[in-house]
Amino acid sequence: MEWSIQDIARTAGTTSRTLRHYGDIGLLPPSRVGGNGYRYYDQDSLVRLQRILLLRDLGLGLAAIAEVLSGEQDTGAALRTHLALLEQQRRRIDRQIESVRTTLRKTEGGEQLMAQEVFDGFDHVKYEQEVVERWGRDAWEKGDRWWRSLSDHERKGFQQRQLDIAADYGRACHAGRSADSAEVQAITQRHFEWLSATVRPTKEYFIGLGEMYVADPRFAANYDKHGTGTAVLVRDAMKVYAERNLGA
Repeated sequence: MEWSIQDIARTAGTTSRTLRHYGDIGLLPPSRVGGNGYRYYDQDSLVRLQRILLLRDLGLGLAAIAEVLSGEQDTGAALRTHLALLEQQRRRIDRQIESVRTTLRKTEGGEQLMAQEVFDGFDHVKYEQEVVERWGRDAWEKGDRWWRSLSDHERKGFQQRQLDIAADYGRACHAGRSADSAEVQAITQRHFEWLSATVRPTKEYFIGLGEMYVADPRFAANYDKHGTGTAVLVRDAMKVYAERNLGA
C-alpha cells in the first residue's frame, strides 16, 4: 500500500511543500516517483515521517534529526525508546498539572500550601532511575548529595554556566568552527570543568556523554536550539578533548 504526497501531508497535518523539502535534503525520500513526477510513500516512509515529527516536537533541527535517524538500525528499538521518552514526559506533565491544580485550589480556598505539592513534577530526581542505569547508584547518590547541598543561588549559577556553555557552542557552530579548533576546545574545557563539579569525568564517560548529546533527543534539543548541528559539534569536541587530555 502507498499514499500520495497530498494524502500524507493532509493526514500528518503538514504540507506537501514540507514533505518535498524533506525529500530534497534526503531526510524523507519518496518510496516511488511516478511517471508524472508525483511522489508516493509506503509504510516504511510513514514510520520514518512519524519519527521525524516526534523529534521535531522535541525541538531538534533537521540536521540533528538526520544524524539521529542515520544511526538507527533497528526501527522497532528506536520507536520503543521514543515511546519511553514520551511516556516519561507525560508522567512529568501529569504531575505538574496536578501540582498546579493543587496550588490553585489551596490558594483560592485559603489553605496552607506544602512545598512538596507546589514543586511536584519539577524536581531533578525524575532522572534518578536513568542515572543509576547508566552510571550506577554511587554516581546518583554523590550527585544528589552535592545538588541538595547547594543554595538556590548556587543552583541557579550552576545552571546558568551550562546555558552559557551551550550558547557558546552554538555561536562557534554558526561561525563554522571545527571541533578541534582552539576556540571550541576552550569551550569544551569549561564544559569539562562544569561537569567536574559533580563527578570527575573519565575518558570513557566524557566520550559517552557526548554521544548521548546526539543520540538522546532531550539533550540534542538543548544544544540544537542554538543552531542546527550544534549537538554534533559538541559530541565531536568532547571526543577530541577526551582523546587529548583524559587517560583511559
